[in-house]
Amino acid sequence: MRSLWISGVVLVLDQVSKRMVMESMVLGDSIPVLGSFFRLTYIQNPGAVFGLRLGGNVAHLVFAGAAMIIVAVMWLRLPPGQRVASAGLALVLGGAVGNVIDRIRFGAVVDFLDFGLGSVRWWVFNVADASVTVGAGLLILGCGILKGGKDEAV
Repeated sequence: MRSLWISGVVLVLDQVSKRMVMESMVLGDSIPVLGSFFRLTYIQNPGAVFGLRLGGNVAHLVFAGAAMIIVAVMWLRLPPGQRVASAGLALVLGGAVGNVIDRIRFGAVVDFLDFGLGSVRWWVFNVADASVTVGAGLLILGCGILKGGKDEAV
């Protein structure tokens, strides 16, 4: 449970960054930061990951709620000493909570991190999305470490 602070930090960074974007930009604005490679582009995503529409907002909230419960149960059942997997679960949980807050408050998720080259762009995302992705990667890494015992080398 010591890694729970990671979820809190992710949640605060996510919500503060989204608030800054919403207060300083108009929906649809795009501001170059590193030329066309990195831009701040303010959009609201009513869909799921990559903008997929899998039902309405209620369906997304139910799915996210179930995922958060699964993550919490996994975290509680995690053997002591599994720092990498624990950090991964904390990142996933913090990111999931951040996006659920958006869905409840705005009916959509606020996205603004926009990477690409010219017209070839990645999907616009936010701090919560990045946290979930990195967390999932750490969880996969941690699960591999679980087979060999404690991840004391990390």
